[in-house]
Amino acid sequence: MLTSTSSVSTPPGPVGELEVIKLVKCPNCDKKLELLPTNYPMYDVQCTGCYFRAQIKSINDKKPQDQLFGAGWDVIDKVLKAGYAVPPLIANYNWQENGIAHQKILFYPFIPKKNLKKYTLSPNAQSANSRRFNYIGMRSLPYFVLYQKP
Repeated sequence: MLTSTSSVSTPPGPVGELEVIKLVKCPNCDKKLELLPTNYPMYDVQCTGCYFRAQIKSINDKKPQDQLFGAGWDVIDKVLKAGYAVPPLIANYNWQENGIAHQKILFYPFIPKKNLKKYTLSPNAQSANSRRFNYIGMRSLPYFVLYQKP
């Protein structure tokens, strides 16, 4: 795997996704990952050599934790009602501890439906009354470490 030149302040979203594809390879076949188009439903990256796809979440200034912000509820709700599984998740954590930059990229291959918590944003939120979800109970789920520093 590549070594990181990034700092702890890696922003979430496309920059965090680019960081993941730079640092890790496909957990299935070890080939290169590539970004999917912006706003592609359910997935952020796919493998260039096999059918692997995953969602990416970048979390800054926090160690790996039990709850992560998810996304919009309506799309995942339709996918789950159609009988599909929750997409695999790659969580990219960046934090600082005792003046040392840390990073850990975790891969969660299976997330049960019970680990999604639906909520509605307040009427005063930027996306007022939007239905969203969080990933919960992440510490109890099996995962693989794809990258770690130091």
